[in-house]
Amino acid sequence: MTTATVNSTASAMDRAVDAGAGIVRLAPAWVPRAFCTPGRRIRLHPDDYFALGQNRGGVDERWLGSSVRAENGPLTGPYEGLSLVVDPEGGLLPFDEFVGHHKQDLIGERLWDAHRGWTAYSKFYDNLAPLPFHVHHTDEKAALVGKVGKPEAYYYSPHMNNYLGDQPISFLGLQPGTTREQLKERLERFAAGGDNRITDYSLGYRTQLGTGWDIPSGVLHAPASICTYEPQAASDVFCMCESWSNNREVPEELLWKDVPADHHGDFDFILDLLDWEKNTDPAFVAHRFMRPYETEASRSAGGSGYTENWIVFRSDAFSAKELSVKPGQTVTITEADAYGAIVVQGHGTFGSFDAAAATVLRFGQLSQDEFFVSAQAAAEGVRISNHGATDDLVILKHFGPGNVELGPVG
Repeated sequence: MTTATVNSTASAMDRAVDAGAGIVRLAPAWVPRAFCTPGRRIRLHPDDYFALGQNRGGVDERWLGSSVRAENGPLTGPYEGLSLVVDPEGGLLPFDEFVGHHKQDLIGERLWDAHRGWTAYSKFYDNLAPLPFHVHHTDEKAALVGKVGKPEAYYYSPHMNNYLGDQPISFLGLQPGTTREQLKERLERFAAGGDNRITDYSLGYRTQLGTGWDIPSGVLHAPASICTYEPQAASDVFCMCESWSNNREVPEELLWKDVPADHHGDFDFILDLLDWEKNTDPAFVAHRFMRPYETEASRSAGGSGYTENWIVFRSDAFSAKELSVKPGQTVTITEADAYGAIVVQGHGTFGSFDAAAATVLRFGQLSQDEFFVSAQAAAEGVRISNHGATDDLVILKHFGPGNVELGPVG
């Protein structure tokens, strides 16, 4: 998080949204993970990947448009993982309180009436090695520990991957025919130390930059060593099922992190976290793989000023687009829903703000690359200019549940 002053005054919250005509700038939200090794592709200064100390682990995530905090144990900072709105007169505003203050005026009546908050966010996940094989709970299972479920999705942005890390292969789901008994035997190996080899029952998929995957709650996954753009539900619930990752043992406490205390040691409870039909789906690729496709508005515009693609589109919980504005062009882009935005290439303006992709950011430094657009500002249209002469201005945009333009998914 930044070292600037954080406050929650109503006047500052009103001032911030008024100054940008419904668009606000967000400060970078850096998140360390003790069980990961930074891939150093999220544009943080090389000296700052361990800015919080070795006992906290390296910074390998940046959370985007986040109204939730990370769960990183007792040393977690008060705003870790939470986006902070930049007050134009100085200081920062917690995004969860910002949403709660503006309500439907920020996220729109549809989302506010249905969810009473901003229930999605995105992140850059950036690990040198793959993550351990793990699962995120469904809403039903997460409710047992007072949380909400966590479906997520991946987009492998070419703009964020100058190299592919140590293992650009993701293990996703389970081989058709895998049984509970087989998986239980591997889970029981966890306490013995070393590698429980649980991914023997999964399938590995080589990374294709410019594509992605949909990972519903209940589906096991070990994401590859790629800097990944990940829209997801606003939750940090998980169960680590693999005992060896990043060339070291995974703490057993992470296996039981979000399991009710009276079920610690109960491997059948962990097996019940899994959606067996989705994990063992013989058509897993057809149902979960995502190859981008152009939006209707972009096709109608003919490609002269910009192109825009759907990059995440298989979930009702969130969705995402990639917008590329051509050099020297100015466009006005309308949306039916509020959204978070991150600039990954180029420079120009975004509404009334100067906008520029980050090159090297110090921990605690503000940036000009991240914004949140209110529902009204999105509907009226955001004027975006590319001031570059050679490069596209590229922006990734993530949306909340039930995107109106995308329509029902299934």
